[in-house]
Amino acid sequence: MAETITQVTQPPEFIEAAAKPYITQLQQAVGQFGEADLSQTMGPQFVAGLSPLQQQAISQASGLGAYEPYLQTAAGLSGPTAYQQFMSPYQQDVIDTTLAEYDVQAAKGLPALAAQAIGAGAFGGGREGVQRAEYQSASDRNRAALQAQLLQQGFGQAQQLAGQAFGQQMNLAQMAPAFASQQIAGLSTLGGLQQAQEQAGLAAQQQLAQAQLQQPIQAAQTLGSGIMGLISGYPGQIQQTVQPTPSPLQTALSTGATLAGLYKGFSSLGK
Repeated sequence: MAETITQVTQPPEFIEAAAKPYITQLQQAVGQFGEADLSQTMGPQFVAGLSPLQQQAISQASGLGAYEPYLQTAAGLSGPTAYQQFMSPYQQDVIDTTLAEYDVQAAKGLPALAAQAIGAGAFGGGREGVQRAEYQSASDRNRAALQAQLLQQGFGQAQQLAGQAFGQQMNLAQMAPAFASQQIAGLSTLGGLQQAQEQAGLAAQQQLAQAQLQQPIQAAQTLGSGIMGLISGYPGQIQQTVQPTPSPLQTALSTGATLAGLYKGFSSLGK
């Protein structure tokens, strides 16, 4: 009777004994990982929010528009009548006083004309009248020129003051947002440092949570690596199993028994 020999290579018993709890441990670790709540290891809670200084910088962003009132004021100083608000309130008093003094001084010249006419024997005559008319006409022209000069001087001073005020308002319009921008930039820089520090702390917490979640699997993998190293370092044990080959008679009897059983089964179904 022929025999069938089956050879199976197995690791040493102590390695096989260590591998069984490893498989159980790995299955448990994988199951825990699959059921884990990943929101505990990732999500918006690990993103640092705006720091107080950054929030303050945002609240002060409205200061960038601080130029608007200065521009509006400057616009009122650029029109053709802008000088009027800079005219001296005493301008007319100065003009009236100056012209009155001019009239006094001009009147002092009339006696001299009369004296000249008397000396020439033409007092009360047409020649004296012509001289008086010419003197008065020249005096009036000079008086008008003096008045115009005073008005022009007041107008020029008012224009100059209006231009200075316009330039001041434009400078303020440029400086106000510049100062606000510098302050916002400083707050943003310091606030960014605060936010970075907070983000570093949150990142450390996230790394710790992820490491705790993966620790069971990593421990199981470490154990498995050790077991695989033992398997490769120790020769396997060969186990042989010898099974006799059935004879033709045994095979026939077995086949007949099987067919008989099937026949009985069909017969019982037919009843």
